[in-house]
Amino acid sequence: RTMESLAQSVTAAIESSDYARLSGVFASQWQSLGQGEQRTLASHFIRTAVASPTFFPDAFRSPQIMTVITTTLNHLPPTVEKAADNVLRQRIFEFKLNDEEDNTIDYSTAARMLAGLRMEENDESSAYYMPPVERCDVFVKVAECYLEEDLTVEAEGAVTKAGTIIESTGISMSASGEDGATRDERTVTLLLRYKSTYARVLDANRKFLPAAMKYHDLSTAYLHTDAIVADDLLSMLGRAVTCAILSPNSAQRQRVLGLVYKDERLSQLDAIPEFQSHSAVLTKMYLNRIVQKRELEQFESSLADHQKAIMADGLTIVERGVLEHNMVAVSHLYTSIYFTQLAELLGNVDAVKAERVAAKMISDGSMGGSIDEVEGLLRFHPNKGKEESTLLHWDETITSFCMQLNKVTDAVRAN
Repeated sequence: RTMESLAQSVTAAIESSDYARLSGVFASQWQSLGQGEQRTLASHFIRTAVASPTFFPDAFRSPQIMTVITTTLNHLPPTVEKAADNVLRQRIFEFKLNDEEDNTIDYSTAARMLAGLRMEENDESSAYYMPPVERCDVFVKVAECYLEEDLTVEAEGAVTKAGTIIESTGISMSASGEDGATRDERTVTLLLRYKSTYARVLDANRKFLPAAMKYHDLSTAYLHTDAIVADDLLSMLGRAVTCAILSPNSAQRQRVLGLVYKDERLSQLDAIPEFQSHSAVLTKMYLNRIVQKRELEQFESSLADHQKAIMADGLTIVERGVLEHNMVAVSHLYTSIYFTQLAELLGNVDAVKAERVAAKMISDGSMGGSIDEVEGLLRFHPNKGKEESTLLHWDETITSFCMQLNKVTDAVRAN
């Protein structure tokens, strides 16, 4: 059949919502056409379908039509009039997220459709031109959808593209647009969504330290906008605490613990069931106090599945993190200790596992010490691997004590 007759058949099928006829055209009949004519026919279908007042959204529920749409979107010319292919992708995206009839949400399909938008960066005369804020919004939406399906790799790819746009175009909280304050609020909201999505991606990929920093940054969004309710900000603070506690032991982690510890809203987390034990655990970690087994279990019960992953040594992420922290805390109380005693203090390991963890921490430089295997004894000393001295260790202890003294003094004055 000729190109003209197939185009007429497509138009008639769209007008009558004849899904089988359309499927026949794009499954077999158009195979006789050359590549150029196939692109023209694909463009004709999309333009006509988008312009039809009756074809969509019902057609989106037909597997036949969704196959036709996928086929035609993959065989388009460089430009479709009025960017009709982008219009179609946007409509599918909205439909997959809001199909009230089927009462289902297909996040992954919605994300893939939106990710395929053609977005021109430079030529403002192009039908596909989109300003930076709109392009960034597209990738943030894509990442948000992928996260709903736990597709973290895909989500990371999308949020990385959004971040590239933000960095290359200078989008910021203070950016202003042609319509003044309204534009500012839209930009601020977009940046907060981007940061939230980025933090969730880091969290899902178990990059807990940078995730903690992002979550804490988000929890201070009240400095930029009043569009976020206080409870949501506290939730972000709670997530920052979670990720800070789960982070591997390091100097940077200690700084993040300090940042969150000094947040005056920390105690408010006690009133939220999900974060009820968080402030107590974080306080003990920051002040190098031993976290008890009961506190560990209460904290662990609030974690998401990906935060409960079991490591190669048979410990969960939080068990290993708390174990390493407690090991450092013990080093501030003892100059030496038998592994049998150490295991009793740690609470959740035996002497053999305590020795194994201590050996690893000594070898990677996260704790200074030596092991006497004959005596079954662990000796602590300044960590030369990280260029810490006894004086620096003493200085950190005094700093911690002074901060606590200031808090007590402030509390007494307040009363």
